Amino acid sequence: MVREWIALNAVSGLGPVRIAKLLEQFGTPRKIFEQSVETIKELNLLPSSCVAALFNDELFVYADKQLQKAYEHGVEIMTIQDSDYPQYLKAIYAPPPVLYIKGNRSAFKNHAVGLVGTRNPTTYGRTSTVQITKELVGCGLTIVSGLARGIDTVAHETTLSSGGCTIAVLGCGIDYIYPKQNEKLAKQISETGLLVSEFPMGIYPDSFNFPRRNRIISGLSSGVVVVEAGLKSGSLITAQYALAQGRDVYAVPGPINSPVSTGTFNLIRDGAIPARSGREIAESLQMMTSNQLNFREQYKEKQPEKMVLSAEEENVYNQIGTDPIGTDIISEKTGCAIGELLCILLNLELKGMINQISGQLFVRN
Repeated sequence: MVREWIALNAVSGLGPVRIAKLLEQFGTPRKIFEQSVETIKELNLLPSSCVAALFNDELFVYADKQLQKAYEHGVEIMTIQDSDYPQYLKAIYAPPPVLYIKGNRSAFKNHAVGLVGTRNPTTYGRTSTVQITKELVGCGLTIVSGLARGIDTVAHETTLSSGGCTIAVLGCGIDYIYPKQNEKLAKQISETGLLVSEFPMGIYPDSFNFPRRNRIISGLSSGVVVVEAGLKSGSLITAQYALAQGRDVYAVPGPINSPVSTGTFNLIRDGAIPARSGREIAESLQMMTSNQLNFREQYKEKQPEKMVLSAEEENVYNQIGTDPIGTDIISEKTGCAIGELLCILLNLELKGMINQISGQLFVRN
């Protein structure tokens, strides 16, 4: 069955939203692949390019290679229909149908908090991260972060040294640890915690991958803490996704003259909860112990019945045609900053409206 999941997830231009609609119709990937071309076309759910790609025999050759690579690297493959698929993640818009995981999959059972920040922290930022992380771990919480340099690394290392559980979400395949300087840390995390990626084996890190990773960091968490973040920090993207997913956002106040406190200052100004200690965060979230965890309905992100585009998404979508176009040109035409644009492009890709063909080039499905 996992083979069929990998094959379905690999269909070019399909995306989690359309995969979910197909699953509503047929129940399992195997049943989807058993249908005729005519049956799929009659549903009027997919563009013709996706229908053709769905019946490409190479999908299963690819799936077999993925299974072999996963086996060689000790990686498990989890699907959205597995009973232990994380409930918080399952509730977000367009959750990943397939997760590649390495380590202790029971880490998903614990209540988790995302902790992210700049790749270039100050001494104040490092000290704050250590203090908050230790206190969160002391409250029995799992720490989720992105294995990046800086705050992410401090959060993971502090969790491990405190005897806690940490989950690292990658923006590449699990067989390619980025940055390479964290290979040893990744190995340590996989021994007690978990490495997670929605990217297949063999996928290298790319700037467009990281918004996808960030939405999973927030999706796995009941709240997200931003320690230090500049004006254009990727951590702010994680905070944006957390808000969209109905999760609490916390920001650590910093010196008013520090460039890496600009982003956290703006978060607080816009309504984020000032974070002074891990205990306050845990109390604010009204945390339960892991064996009492009962997923709360208010975290469920509403799924639109129809494929609806926001004004910003429509603006970007209108610039994309059948000829490849790069992010720099789209940014120039729409006036969107690159950080904001990457989030919009990700949403359009998840909805199956566009497809990334290589590098930073996109085409309409």
